[in-house]
Amino acid sequence: MTDIELSRGPRKIVIDPVTRVEGHGKVTIRLNEAGEVEQARFHVVEFRGFERFIQGRMYWEVPVIVQRLCGICPVSHHLGAAKAMDVIAGVDQVTPTAEKMRRLMHYGQVLQSNAVNFFHLASPDLLLGFDAPVEQRNIIGVMNAFPEVGKWAIFIRKFGQQVIAATGGRRIHPRLCVPGGVNQNLSIENRDMLRKDVDQIVQWCRDALELHKSFVHSHEALHENFASFPSSYMSLVGADGGMDLYDGTLRAIDADNTPIFEGVQPADYADYIVEEVRSWSYMKFPHIRSLGREHGWYRVGPLAQLNCCAFIGTPIANAARTEFMAQGRGGLVHSTLSYHWARLICMIHCAEKIRELLFDDDLQGTDLVLTGTRRPEGVAIIEAPRGTLIHHYTVDDNDQVSGANLIVSTTNNNEAMNRSVKQVAVEYLTGHEITEGLLNHIEVAIRAYDPCLSCATHAIGQMPLVVTLEDADGAVIATRVKQ
Repeated sequence: MTDIELSRGPRKIVIDPVTRVEGHGKVTIRLNEAGEVEQARFHVVEFRGFERFIQGRMYWEVPVIVQRLCGICPVSHHLGAAKAMDVIAGVDQVTPTAEKMRRLMHYGQVLQSNAVNFFHLASPDLLLGFDAPVEQRNIIGVMNAFPEVGKWAIFIRKFGQQVIAATGGRRIHPRLCVPGGVNQNLSIENRDMLRKDVDQIVQWCRDALELHKSFVHSHEALHENFASFPSSYMSLVGADGGMDLYDGTLRAIDADNTPIFEGVQPADYADYIVEEVRSWSYMKFPHIRSLGREHGWYRVGPLAQLNCCAFIGTPIANAARTEFMAQGRGGLVHSTLSYHWARLICMIHCAEKIRELLFDDDLQGTDLVLTGTRRPEGVAIIEAPRGTLIHHYTVDDNDQVSGANLIVSTTNNNEAMNRSVKQVAVEYLTGHEITEGLLNHIEVAIRAYDPCLSCATHAIGQMPLVVTLEDADGAVIATRVKQ
């Protein structure tokens, strides 16, 4: 159903909620008396308070409990909490079998989640066009126009979920990790089942990258300029500077690739990152402490992972990164749509790492759990599909969680998403007409970050699209509703 009423004058446009993202949010664009964009905000308007919910629970329960906050990336929260609880349990390094089982699960999660974003959520915009009819701009429309893409979408995601099930017992909300290790190794049967298909998955990821590059090369100006701006970036990197999605230290760089900080251990994150609360959103705004609120915001996720690392430790993905970084002409890549290109390279990396691990005999080891001297506090950081994920817990003398703080990937990208929305609004909102094309462009900008709003605020609800125009005094002068 569509209901349109328009009038002229000062106004505010509200897109509520943004669609084809995980969770619920809305966009407000405020215009001045001259009809120019004065302010653009990406609101996250729901709240569930998961950090409060787990207080009082036994610390060893947390890795299983916290993954319930999201059905899209439960593995990331399972692993983040488990690593933090390793610290609580007094274990600084789990056994090789435990670490490789966790890594295998992690690569399966990143592979399948990135596949969902690219194929199911983003590809309708990229392959069919931002202005394609809404009844066609979906995964079914993509499958009709590009049958091969439909096959990749189904089977790459399925393979990632099979990896999760093989390591954690089920595809969603697995049960692999315990504080200090894991509770099972990889069976020969599951290993052989995954080995059978992994080469094909690597090849399909490469094919998808080639298809996306053809889109980029045929829309170079759009790809470079859409919702784009220079920014700082942050991600984990390994001890050798290479990409590491599971472990390492934090590295942040400015728009000119000058380090802001590097080698930061997870336990010290709060010395470098500050979280700010704003009245109009339930999602916090982190920024780099040394740079302050105005200049300290940054981006995370696949684009940051490729910009921050010096190389990727798997050959096909590393070659793809070299070609990708050439877009930056000797500097960083800042194009917001490049998130998708970077996401596909991360998928290749994960598929390569899965293949590598499936031929590692440590996965059939039996030394699964270590113990140590209990500690009161634990922090862990991993690179989730959407970027840097921080889990921080304190535990009292009764082994119960007394405090928790989660900075999820989408939260880290909050300020960047707001800036992308404003840039699109400035460029594409003209005159006094609220067009479907304008709304689509704004959603495309947000969708590039693959936001998971349920993780960021932990909410549920319905998904209508509402656009409201208000005058300078807040009076509604036009509304557009799309169910």
